[in-house]
Amino acid sequence: MIQVFVTGGTFDKEYNFIDGTLYFKDTHLPKMFDRGRCTVDIDVKTLMMLDSLKMTEADREIIAYNCRRAEADRIVLTHGTDTMVETARHLANAGIEDKTIVITGAMIPYAFGNSSDGFFNLGAAIAFVQVLQPGIYVAMNGRFFDWNNVRKNKKTGFFEELGGEFLLE
Repeated sequence: MIQVFVTGGTFDKEYNFIDGTLYFKDTHLPKMFDRGRCTVDIDVKTLMMLDSLKMTEADREIIAYNCRRAEADRIVLTHGTDTMVETARHLANAGIEDKTIVITGAMIPYAFGNSSDGFFNLGAAIAFVQVLQPGIYVAMNGRFFDWNNVRKNKKTGFFEELGGEFLLE
């Protein structure tokens, strides 16, 4: 079984057509798995619905706590893209070594339909979590990255390896 923990982020945002704001209602993941005809044994649990820029260290500890106590040894975590690397670092420093944890997100909300990258990123994360060795990873743009060798390029909007820079610790 794969445990999927939802934390919010752009992935699950809805669009208010009246005032143009983005907000949270419910996670889209169950219908995404249905739409994708996913046959993998998956358990979805919502931990929080936050914009990752508002995530605190206490929120990250809630995520770590749930990852530690999860019965599954394969975990996918949906997360906002702005701070997913910080959460990955927190999980790595929390001493979770016996599980494969893949963190993914979306640059465009799933509710925006075909323009969203969320469906693709979620599918990739489910595939990666089944084949990667225990560790903490970020999966975006069809690639996976070790937690300490990735960053979000704020100019291009893509995730990339650090490229010869020092690895995060």
